[in-house]
Amino acid sequence: MDLDVFIAGGGLAGLTLARQLRRAEPALRILVAEKRTHPAPEAAFKVGESSVEIGANYFQKVLGLEPHLRTRHLEKFGLRFFFPDGDNRDLGTRFELGAQQFPPVPSFQLDRGRLENYLLESDREIGIEVLDAAVVRDLEFGDPHHRVEVDTGQGRRTVTARWFVDASGRGSLIRRRLGLTRDVAHLANACWWRVNRSVRIDDWVADAEWKARVPGGQRWLSTNHLMGRGYWVWLIPLGSGTTSFGIVGDATLHPYQRLNRLDRAIEWLRQFEPQCAHVAAADRDAGNIQDFLALRHYAHGCARVYSRDRWLLTGEAGVFTDPFYSPGSDFIAMGNGYITDLIVRDRAGEDISARLEQFNVDYLRLFDAYLRLYTGQYPLMGNAQVMTAKTAWDNGAYWAITALLYFQRRLTRPEFMTTIDPLMKRFFILHARMQGLLRAWDECDSSQYGHGFTNVLAVAPLRQLQAELGGPHLNDDALRATLESNFALLERFAHALQRLATDTHPALGRLVPGAMDDVEPFDISAITLERLPAPMR
Repeated sequence: MDLDVFIAGGGLAGLTLARQLRRAEPALRILVAEKRTHPAPEAAFKVGESSVEIGANYFQKVLGLEPHLRTRHLEKFGLRFFFPDGDNRDLGTRFELGAQQFPPVPSFQLDRGRLENYLLESDREIGIEVLDAAVVRDLEFGDPHHRVEVDTGQGRRTVTARWFVDASGRGSLIRRRLGLTRDVAHLANACWWRVNRSVRIDDWVADAEWKARVPGGQRWLSTNHLMGRGYWVWLIPLGSGTTSFGIVGDATLHPYQRLNRLDRAIEWLRQFEPQCAHVAAADRDAGNIQDFLALRHYAHGCARVYSRDRWLLTGEAGVFTDPFYSPGSDFIAMGNGYITDLIVRDRAGEDISARLEQFNVDYLRLFDAYLRLYTGQYPLMGNAQVMTAKTAWDNGAYWAITALLYFQRRLTRPEFMTTIDPLMKRFFILHARMQGLLRAWDECDSSQYGHGFTNVLAVAPLRQLQAELGGPHLNDDALRATLESNFALLERFAHALQRLATDTHPALGRLVPGAMDDVEPFDISAITLERLPAPMR
């Protein structure tokens, strides 16, 4: 059987790619081979449940999944963070960073089993052949076709395909076979589990004033983070009524052996997050735990993700950064966009060789930029002021440049991207220097900060950046002008954060270039925390 595209892996990356390809070019002959048997269980299936703006826009608009998302999943109440206070036995006394209302541009909490079951069936309905319980046993690269042998419930099947797409996840057929895996400096571990009930973090605090900060008791709809030095704990609600828990920690500060079993994870929580430990232990004792998994050193790079030999990698089969800020579905969205563009143009007879090389460079450059958000940054997570500044900066930079390029559908326009290459280089340099400033700030800041509450979107320019993602399509000149304006705003923001840091640590003034006195003021009072007096010695 001759195919245009063989996709190895029918998880989120593979199923969404098949749907996108079919919507872009209905004549493509596509086969998806998924090793798991479907239907998959809801809830206790896979992590990667929280989406942010790029991934959510991909699911909603590019794939046309908005009706399913609205009726079968939960709209996300933004990201929410609780920073340490004392022994962390009272959520109500911890400094809180999070939304008071749903953000203008939506994102969703995804029940991965529910979503992937829907995608598999709907892919079949639109004419894509999807095999479950199917395992790729052999792959022979060829020109003009690759030869693939697949074991199915009906026996072994041999197919040929012009394009082979590896969407097989962390196991990655091609990355491992060709020795493409690249180690990264970011070393972190994670464990996670689901409980078969809705855990509402709003119920953890009785104080009426605390409850009133977020009307309607809607904190539980956020991706909630319990923060500490070198770690964070997530609580994510799912549309099936289940709650996902996870612990993510810097490998040097929180060794894998302390997290790799449920009882060990609960004991770790008793030390660092005792209020959460009480909840987790009660669910364990009541038999509510649905699953438990752990993963060591999850971040990985890849030497190449797109090849002129007509193989392509998507999702975790290629690269993976970190679950903080939930970028997994963003990389699926961006990667699948590149892949769809290449395959559709190739079918039309276009020479895509230069385009493919450019996409490979651009995708890996984005990976490197995202990775800088995490490498060496986990110790900051226990510092309420520095981490509030970092969260504001990271989100602002994302909305101002990367997400805007995606929403305006320019990432797959190399002729446009070439014209903004000088801007992108300036952006990546500033971004890297800001991560260095934040790291140095934390290293010399031992302040204690008062209880309270704020929101990244309380900074007016940041709120505007997020809202404008949902704005109208811009022509090339207008988009270039907007990107330049946004970058100028980021420069002002960077100097305002540097000024805040140097109020108490003057040496930090050297880390971001430019004279601070020459920069138009940028009001960051909404994210400037109250520093408590140093304790008497």
